[in-house]
This record gives sequence, C-alpha cells and structure tokens, in this order.
Amino acid sequence: MANVRARGSVSGKHRGTGASRAARSAESPTRASPGAFARLAARHARWLVPTGIAAATSLAFLPALHNGFVSWDDPKNFLDNPHYRGLGLGQLAWMWTTFHMGHYIPLSWMTLGLDYVLWGMNPAGYHATSIALHAANAVVLYFLARRLFALAAYGPAAETPATSDSFAVPAALAALLFALHPLRVESVVWITERRDTLSLLFYQLSVLAYLRSCESPARWSRWYALALAAFVCALLSKATAMTLPALVALLNVYPLRRLNPRDWRSAARRVALEVAPFALLAAGFIVLSIIALHPPGQLSLAAKVAVSAYSLELYIVKTALPLGLSPLYEMPRRVEPLASMFLIAYVSCVLLAAATWALRRRWPGAAAALVAFVLVTLPMLGIVQNGPQIAADRYTYHGSPALAMLVSGALLFGIPLSATAKRATGAALVALLGLMTWRQTQVWRDSESLWSRVLAEDPNSAIGHSAMASVRYRQDRLEDGLAHSRRAVELAPDYAEAHNDLGVGLAREGNLAEAADQYRQAIAIQPTYDEAYNNLGVAVVRQGDIAAGIDDYRRALELNPDYADAHVNWGNALVRSGHPAEAIPHYQEALRIRPDHADAHHNWGVALAQQGKFAEAADQFRLALAIDPNHAEAKDYLARAMRLMNKP
Repeated sequence: MANVRARGSVSGKHRGTGASRAARSAESPTRASPGAFARLAARHARWLVPTGIAAATSLAFLPALHNGFVSWDDPKNFLDNPHYRGLGLGQLAWMWTTFHMGHYIPLSWMTLGLDYVLWGMNPAGYHATSIALHAANAVVLYFLARRLFALAAYGPAAETPATSDSFAVPAALAALLFALHPLRVESVVWITERRDTLSLLFYQLSVLAYLRSCESPARWSRWYALALAAFVCALLSKATAMTLPALVALLNVYPLRRLNPRDWRSAARRVALEVAPFALLAAGFIVLSIIALHPPGQLSLAAKVAVSAYSLELYIVKTALPLGLSPLYEMPRRVEPLASMFLIAYVSCVLLAAATWALRRRWPGAAAALVAFVLVTLPMLGIVQNGPQIAADRYTYHGSPALAMLVSGALLFGIPLSATAKRATGAALVALLGLMTWRQTQVWRDSESLWSRVLAEDPNSAIGHSAMASVRYRQDRLEDGLAHSRRAVELAPDYAEAHNDLGVGLAREGNLAEAADQYRQAIAIQPTYDEAYNNLGVAVVRQGDIAAGIDDYRRALELNPDYADAHVNWGNALVRSGHPAEAIPHYQEALRIRPDHADAHHNWGVALAQQGKFAEAADQFRLALAIDPNHAEAKDYLARAMRLMNKP
C-alpha cells in the first residue's frame, strides 16, 4: 500500500511543477507535447475499464434479447395492462397513483412506458433496456468499489483520485463478479423485475454522492442534496431501497471512520443528523409499501425467523456455488421451525455472525461487507411474507455488490499468491460466471422453459405443475395438461389456481359440469379470483344458462376492469342470445385493453355478419388474421363473408 501512495504523490507533483508549464509553453503550436499525449491517453484509458465492464455485462446477457414475456406476472403487468402503454398524461397519472400488484414504483413504470413508446409490445426492446440498466449498475459499482477500496486503505484524509485509480483492478473484478453472476439473471431478464435494475442504479448513485459529500467539505451541500435526490428516485423505483440509511450509517463506521471514540458524542451527533433525512424518507416509504402491499396472512414469529434464516443461508450458498438456480423456490405448505432444513440454517447464520465478529478487527472491510449484505437483504428475508416463495434469486440483487467487493478484496489482497496468479484466478472466475449467466438467461426464454426448470429443481411444486398445465393447454396437449393440473391439486388442495386450471382442462375435454365445480372450488378458496369467475361464465353459458354466465362475467370485471377476455366472452354470450349489436361495445373495450386480441376482432366480425354487415365483418376477420395468420375460424368466416358479399 505504501508503494501505491508514493506513486500517487509523485504523479501529482509532476503535474503541478512550473518546469512542466514552461516546457509546454515552448512547444510548437502545431505539435503536441509528449506530456499532452500521455495525459490524453491516461484520460481515455480511465474509461476503457468501465467500457469493458459494460461490454462484458451486455455480452453475457445477450441471449435475453430473444426471450419473450413469460406467464408469471408479465400478463398482468404488460399483456393485459393498457395503463402503462405510453407517457401521456393519462398513463403518467396512473403510474404515479397506482399500487398495481402491491407495488408503488412510478419511475419503473415510466421506463416501461418509454419502452412501449419505442418498441410497442416487442419484448426484445424491454430486455435491451433492462440489460443497459444492469450494465450501468456494473459501471457505477466499479467507481463505487474503487472509492471504497481506497477509503479502506488510506482513510478519508488520504483518499485522492490518484489513489482511487490504483484500485482499478480490484474494483473492476468486483463489478464483474456482481454483474456476471447468474443470480442476477432473474432481476435482469424478467421484464416484471425492471424495478430491481432501476432502483439499484439510483441506490448506488446515492451512496457514491454521499461519500463525495463526506470527502468534499467545500461542496458538502451539493453532494448531499444529490445523494438525497438519488435516494428518492431509488425508492420511487422499488421500495426495497429503504435499507440505504442503515448502509450509510455502517459506512460511517467503516471505511469512513467518522465515529471517533475520542469525540464520540460530537461525531455521533453529526452522523445522526446526516442519516436522519434518509431515515425519514425510508420510514415514509415503509408505510406506503404496507398500504400498497396489503400483506396477506402472515406466518408466526417463529416461522418468520425460520424462513429468514433459511433465505439468508440460501443466498450465501448460491452466491458461492450458483448451481440449481430456479425461478421459484416454493414455500412449504406448512413451515415447521424445527425441521432439519431450518435447524441447519440456524447453525449457518450463527457461524456467519461469529465469523463477522471475528473479522471485525483484523479485516474490518470483510466484516463490514458481510454486515452490509445482511442489512441490505434484510427486508427480503421474510420479515413481511409476500408471495409463494421462500426465497428468490432477485432478492440478492441489491445486497450482492457487498459480497462482490468482499470476494474481490479477499482474492487480490488476502490470498498469498503472486499478482499474476491472482489476476488469472479472477479472470477465470469471471469467465466461468459469464458462461453460467449466458446459459441461465435461456431459462427465461419462454413460459415452457421457465416452468420446466422449476419442475426440474422441485418436482413437487404445485405452482410449477399448475403453470405448466396452462402451457400445455395452449399447446393443445390436453392429456399432459390434465396430468399436471391433477398433480397440482393433489399437492395443494387449497391452491385456487390449481383448481381453476384443472377446470380449464376438463372444459377442453367436454366435461363442463365438472369444470364448473372446479371453478367454484377455486372461487371458494379465493373469492376475488377474477379468472375463475370468467371461466365459470364460459362453462355455464356453454351449458345453456346465458344469464348466469353474464353475471359471472360482470363479477369478473368488477374485480378486474381490465380483463379483456371477460369482455370478449360477455360479447359472445350476447351474440349467442341474439343481441349482436349489444356485443360490439364489449369487443371494442377488449381491444382497447389488448389491441392484439385476435378473438375480439373475429367475434366482432361474427356480430357484424349476424346483422348483415358483411363488408365490415370481412374487415374484422382480416384484422384478426393480421394478428394471428393461423386463426382458422377467421379464415373460414372471411371466406363466407366474401361469398355473401359477392352473392347476387
């Protein structure tokens, strides 16, 4: 470290000498000095590293550009959601007031609205934006890690741009270990998780600005204001950024070392005043998140502790050995806090705490990194249970930079190897992680590949079987779909979606009465299940009770006004009952919600044909075929409409 400091000092003196200025003034005006070339080369070289980090990150995630939307929240967020599509006043008003699916994320919605403006419903554009944000996170982490390594080595007083430059290699390794780790894939290539990538970008910028405020007393107010502004943006992107005040407090302990024991009261008061605005903002968003989330029935305290310990252990293990990654680690139907999986997790957490305590004096940077990871990950560990998962790869996204810096520092500064061996090891590790990430992105290629991976890792996942049943029904593989649905109901008799999907398969098979019973069971388990009401309406209409079916469609739309299929089915019931003119507004509303709804155009055409408007009907059939060229019924009805138009 002493050599690094000396090199920075000599370089700084050379740039400031009068001899250097005299030499530059004597140069020919048409000929640049060697010193100018050196400075220019150094300036460009300084950006070669972050450019390389961004390029390597983008390359590892390149297969995601061929991925589509998947049948896990993407339909509700994008395919069936007209409100985010654009950046007009109506869309912006919705983005800034909605708690859609339990989240308040207006800035994330704005980036998705911009994607729609640029790409429409082409998922490749959405993936490109997410990859760009992730690459930006890697670059910001490079600058943040470089500064933190320098602070750890020299302290705030001695840290300068020159000393920061000397930590370019460990900082670059940390950035790549973060960016190329396959645990990042879920946050980057699942379009629904745009909020992760955007939130971390502002989160890291806030930390970087705060560090600058601590190191630049003359410009403290400017950098501090930027830190607060970036923190607000992080919270507006995803509320899990609420952990930043705790991280800022930790950074003041190490590596900033601002809590001087000789002047503890004064130092603590100063730090507390700086952290307080961050804490107040975080507290406000905690309340807002609880309002948005409407947390469902929660686990007992003992179960929460068990789930939290297991999640933390899983994240550490999967970071060290990223094998067997899954889009869903399903929560056990019943959490037994004394089960062996949880007992092992308790022991692991105790060992982690003991290791952190043991490292605090000899390697305080390692201890601080471990504490930072736990602090940042804490809200996602199971304190507030939301969703069917016991853990998720995406929950490591915000905390993983701390572990990446820990591994980079341990490899380059802690292991007794030659510099060449250390760099070769780091390069090999980065290459291996990049290859694993390339392969992991393809797990999210489509719904079939996603749920296939879930079932490969957990054959007893009721959610996986039910979701795969839906995939098989869309592929017209009825027998396979029914097998998955029956298995899902067997594994989880109280899982509403399993009953609903089994009903879909039975209806396809022609067992309408049995299908209706399954839909009613789904509604009994989950009274707000809009899809089950819609499917029940289809079943009873096909059995001849049109009025009851329309009541079910009405209930589905009361629960979800943006349910395009319910409008289409309501229109179909009206056509069947001899009221085609009344059906057309329902088809129009369905197309407002989902402009690519081929069935809405087709059935609109049928309603027009029943009124004798064959030319208009033919236009609707053509629109249906433009969306779905393989729509057999639209082809048949178009041919009929053309014959009737030409009939003398």
